[in-house]
Amino acid sequence: MKERRKSPLGDGGHILNDKDDVTHLLILRFQQLLSDGVLSPGAKLPPERELAAAFGVARSSLRPALKVLEIMGVITQKVGDGSYLNKDASSVLSVPMEFLFLLDDTTLQELSEMRLMMEPGLAAKAAERANAQHIALLRQSIVDLENSKDDRVRLVASDLLFHRAIFQASGNRLAGRLFHTIHRAMLNMIMVTSQLVDLEHTLHFHRPILVAIERRDAELASRLMTDHLIDARDLLLHSREQESSRQLRNHLAAGMSVRKRASKTVPQSSAGQTKVPKTIAAIRSSSRLI
Repeated sequence: MKERRKSPLGDGGHILNDKDDVTHLLILRFQQLLSDGVLSPGAKLPPERELAAAFGVARSSLRPALKVLEIMGVITQKVGDGSYLNKDASSVLSVPMEFLFLLDDTTLQELSEMRLMMEPGLAAKAAERANAQHIALLRQSIVDLENSKDDRVRLVASDLLFHRAIFQASGNRLAGRLFHTIHRAMLNMIMVTSQLVDLEHTLHFHRPILVAIERRDAELASRLMTDHLIDARDLLLHSREQESSRQLRNHLAAGMSVRKRASKTVPQSSAGQTKVPKTIAAIRSSSRLI
């Protein structure tokens, strides 16, 4: 019997199924493999079957975990070719996990403000500096978005991938690293807005931005990105106002219900007057003595 070829990545001892655990595991293992020289930036990763066996994870959990790593900028997945470690994977993976998830508690309002201050300028720089690989990634994100009609996870991932590609296409390395810091907060924002609009609404903004970048029209790219982010901000504000109104209506309705029940249970005196509880009567009595 032919002996199974041993993977250079090692042999997983158990199977993990939770996507977040798998993602965390992959980040830690890639950190170690890069540090040990087993993998180098730009290297092609083994097929999914080998990766799953080597890391001791289920393939069904490996795929979404790899997608998260692609969004973070650790790897690039090429259709029909496989996955590659990005050349800057070492710097991305060197960021502590705690820092990557630091902005989980960032408010959507704060994130909206920061994105409006930053992303229009990055879109303008992308129009000036994007190379063929950046353009291809932007196009792929839109194709993925178009094909995500019944898959909300894919829709959110494709939306975030579009914005990551613009960060990268700006040619500013600090901007690229900043994305790795705020991507979790951006993901939360996109998950909210994706529930408020249909697929075509997002494509309505993404397609023209891509065209502006392809045409090297920095001013138009910046203006279109501003429109996109203002729309997202307004959607969030409108949603929050609706939620506040709903909570207020529920609160008022609950209050009326309590008052109705209370009016039916308050004891009456023989003269038909409401009996004042002893505690309140004592307070009134003491106040008359002051």
